Amino acid sequence: MLAYIIRRLLLIIPTLFGIMVINFAVIQTAPGGPVEQIIAQIQGNAVDATSRVTGGGSDLNQDSLGDQQRLDQGGGFESKYRGARGLPPELIAEIEAMVGFDKPIHERFFIMVGNYATFNFGDSFFQDRKVIDLVIDKMPVSISLGLWTTILTYLISIPLGIRKAVRDGSRFDIWTSGVIIFGNAVPAFLFAVLLVVLFAGGSFVDWFPLRGLTSENWSELSLLGKIGDYFWHLTLPLLALTIGAFAGLTMLTKNSFLDQINQQYVVTARAKGLTEKRVLYGHVFRNGMLIVIAGFPSAFIGILFTGSLLIEVIFSLDGLGLLGFEAALNRDFPVLFGTLFFFSLLGLLMNLIGDLAYVAVDPRIDFESREV
Repeated sequence: MLAYIIRRLLLIIPTLFGIMVINFAVIQTAPGGPVEQIIAQIQGNAVDATSRVTGGGSDLNQDSLGDQQRLDQGGGFESKYRGARGLPPELIAEIEAMVGFDKPIHERFFIMVGNYATFNFGDSFFQDRKVIDLVIDKMPVSISLGLWTTILTYLISIPLGIRKAVRDGSRFDIWTSGVIIFGNAVPAFLFAVLLVVLFAGGSFVDWFPLRGLTSENWSELSLLGKIGDYFWHLTLPLLALTIGAFAGLTMLTKNSFLDQINQQYVVTARAKGLTEKRVLYGHVFRNGMLIVIAGFPSAFIGILFTGSLLIEVIFSLDGLGLLGFEAALNRDFPVLFGTLFFFSLLGLLMNLIGDLAYVAVDPRIDFESREV
């Protein structure tokens, strides 16, 4: 098994390289790059992703325009940037050099690859901070939402799905299916808004906070107080994310176990006189859980990034999902590539963990004898 793990870890390197090539090609050719964003901020007509993102990190202001008005519309230079008419070419060249666009695209790519090999993600174009610092600052929020939501979802969905499979067609199966249909139909962000209205000072009670991951006096609290405050802030976001995630996993678990229960080896095991509990957890469980485990990496990454974006906005939680979204809208390429690199690497590692979980559930699986 050790040789297989080493091969998988080594395979991460070319896989990451391929992912970065595709992302770089798509993003670099998208209209409205960082140069256009900075020009729009200088001219005062930029549209930000959120009101928190400013152009303070560009060190370019109205004073640096100098004689920008000296070029009229008919006699100026021919700019390749839409909206740059009237700006002196020296300023455009300065902006290009600042964001690295004065170099050919292939040279920019290999510089990025070389920097990423040493985990040097550069500085944000618009926030005047290192990308690695931004990612580390946002990580506690995203890890908290992704980890606890995944744990809660699996703790609820697996027992419930097994119970529904065992009691298929019963009254319990019918009414729980109604709850699952409701959870699958209502988007997580809509449920989050409902929770805010009901429990966070909306139209009813004010039991839970609506902002941040911890309280302002968190450092002054005792250890138990810090833990309680942390989960107090996470209660509503976790409820909103879990209600949208558990429905699909519950039905996947039920259908997987139901399919295994109807297999011939289960009939044979029962004919041998084994108890239902022994049949279920001694034979069916290993086979039924394989497909559930297969979906764990994608479920965790989905909750960590895409699933938590609107939840972060609604509950004012500043995490990686919101950071990546803002970077995409503002064409903040260092932050955008940094978050993409992080999630790609995390996704590849989670796939490896999923394979190890296969072996833990069913030791008959032998990855060692297979080619990667």
